[in-house]
Amino acid sequence: MKSTLDGQRVAILGGSSGIGLATARAALEAGAEVTIVSRKPQQGFAHHAADLNDPAAITAAFDAIGEIDHLVYTAGEPLELMTLEDFDRDRARTFFGLRYFSVLDAVKAARVTTSITLTTGIAKDRPGPGWAVAASVCGAVEALTKALAIELAPLRVNAVSPGVVRSPLWGPDAEQLYTDVGKTLPLQRVGEVEEIAHAFLYLMTQPWATGTILTVDGGTVLA
Repeated sequence: MKSTLDGQRVAILGGSSGIGLATARAALEAGAEVTIVSRKPQQGFAHHAADLNDPAAITAAFDAIGEIDHLVYTAGEPLELMTLEDFDRDRARTFFGLRYFSVLDAVKAARVTTSITLTTGIAKDRPGPGWAVAASVCGAVEALTKALAIELAPLRVNAVSPGVVRSPLWGPDAEQLYTDVGKTLPLQRVGEVEEIAHAFLYLMTQPWATGTILTVDGGTVLA
């Protein structure tokens, strides 16, 4: 079993910060040639600028990149909860746009030979008040992962489902959130993006995993 990515080409959508950037760094250390597709570049990586809400921009980026071994999709806007009382259809569409429909655009446009790894989340397993839309997106991505694993076989399609992770996704003033959530978990802390990156590398290099949802949450679903 090949446990490194020596000489393989990896494209990471949303790889300029957070989990995506940590995964890009981990893949680079594992020997991969890494390209980030996002609005802003990250020093040390090949970069294609693209608005991931624009299908044409996604197609143009992959036309330029060419064939790749692995596609990783980690893009997501800052999390925003929405109670049923505050439900706004346009805001909900925006949330689904980047985290679901842009995934389909990317999978359609990319020329991938080995694996696709998507990002979902434990909101689908442990939603709270205000998480209806976010949990629905996570559930949709999980179902999409399994459906694509069948449709695109023998190409492998998997997803990582993180818990709360110290990341720019939660905003600059999230320390109290990290403390409060961490106290409720068996491991007594939230995760770090580097720990989630290990899960993405595992799915890229595990040749008998497809349709797998790999949960890395510090025991959140048990708490």
